[in-house]
Amino acid sequence: QVQLVESGGGLVQPGGSLRLSCAASGSFFAINAMDWYRQAPGKERELVARITGTGSTNYADSVKGRFTISRDNSKNTVFLQMNSLKPEDTAVYYCMFRATMNRWDFARDYWGQGTQVTVSS
Repeated sequence: QVQLVESGGGLVQPGGSLRLSCAASGSFFAINAMDWYRQAPGKERELVARITGTGSTNYADSVKGRFTISRDNSKNTVFLQMNSLKPEDTAVYYCMFRATMNRWDFARDYWGQGTQVTVSS
């Protein structure tokens, strides 16, 4: 079973930056999309950013212009560069790969364990 391992979370002051990473422990046959989600206390999990297999990206309106998603296909890794962080960005951030294990497999969602990002002075 392939696992996703996140890193890079922590405590940062408003206006600061963090870079999250999410690496797969093994390989997939194909990755359709790599996503970053976040969930703040008392709120539903929301999609923050997505990068597809073709490289196209999209972002939640709340993070456009501040966050950048990128990937390293050779390492099955996705990154989230977060700049100009605000207190409202505080949440647990999760990566998710929508991927297949072989050519006959249906696409499934694989989730990381989450990493805490806290933006506070």
